[in-house]
Amino acid sequence: MKFNKGDEVAVLDDSFTGRVKGYKNGRVVIETSEGFELDFSDNELVKINSQAEMKSVFSGRDITNVLKEKEVPKRTSQVKEKRSKKEGFVLEVDLHIEKLVPNKKGMSNYDILTLQTETAKRQLDFAIKNRMPKVVFIHGVGEGVLKAELDFLLGRYDNINFQDADYQKYGLGATEVYIKQNPNR
Repeated sequence: MKFNKGDEVAVLDDSFTGRVKGYKNGRVVIETSEGFELDFSDNELVKINSQAEMKSVFSGRDITNVLKEKEVPKRTSQVKEKRSKKEGFVLEVDLHIEKLVPNKKGMSNYDILTLQTETAKRQLDFAIKNRMPKVVFIHGVGEGVLKAELDFLLGRYDNINFQDADYQKYGLGATEVYIKQNPNR
């Protein structure tokens, strides 16, 4: 375990920074400043506590070896696909209260529903801002109160389409949101 809970880290080869939440399935789980939980392998992260630590990561390494590590092996396929990182990434937001707070004790149903809908709005706004094409909100089946609130929230956005998510992957308790991208932005 190279990182400790609470360490500030940056993702190599990307613009994410965050705080280490722990380990899951041998991977480091970090929480970004926007509240997303993402997981990475140890070698994809670097601690950003001090400038001296950053220098020590690369000290004593030959630049040609570092560049060789970064080199992507050539694909043998004749079909070339141009896809951005964001196209392959689907933001999944689990709105179950157990995933949002460590303990719901003392929260009324109204408090829980408010937290869930505010989380959905914040995550959707983040996805729109970062030009992500798709978000999946996992709300569960239950009595349908959260789904109804989510449908009402999503109905107020002009630049999205939404529908029930893929049944085979999510069952009945998820909504898929497609964000129409404005090419002029």
